[in-house]
Amino acid sequence: MAKLDVETSFIEKLAELLQRTGLTEIEINQGTTRVRVARQIQMAPMDVTAPVYMQAPAHQAAAPAEPAPAAGPDASHPGVVKSPMVGTVYLAPEPGAPPYAGVGSEVKEGQTLLIIEAMKVMNAIRAPRAGRVVRVFVENAAPVEFGEPLLVLE
Repeated sequence: MAKLDVETSFIEKLAELLQRTGLTEIEINQGTTRVRVARQIQMAPMDVTAPVYMQAPAHQAAAPAEPAPAAGPDASHPGVVKSPMVGTVYLAPEPGAPPYAGVGSEVKEGQTLLIIEAMKVMNAIRAPRAGRVVRVFVENAAPVEFGEPLLVLE
């Protein structure tokens, strides 16, 4: 095994560069010498058991308030629509537009309920059956995990 001739100050500078730029790794090849410096990012665990409610747009201020958390169906309800992927959820087609389906909306089978952006691709999440949206667990532009409850259809 050949001895690698690399200055430790050079590696320290690369580590500082990682920290300063937010990169997760840097690799440099020079001749037969290769130096790779990487760091792991610690992500805070997400509490997917705590429901988050969609707020009604300002123009719907006269709509009745959503039921208290204890009164509505929970994540174990048989009508729960779960996230099929990891990504960012969008409840409306664009900022300021009405949501695809909010609490109280009647939806048809195959109708778009929301969008999940994953790797710059917008994925329509469609209603598996016809029904009425009785609860929304996610906020607009929030990150979602695979299998996370999104909403409940009755």
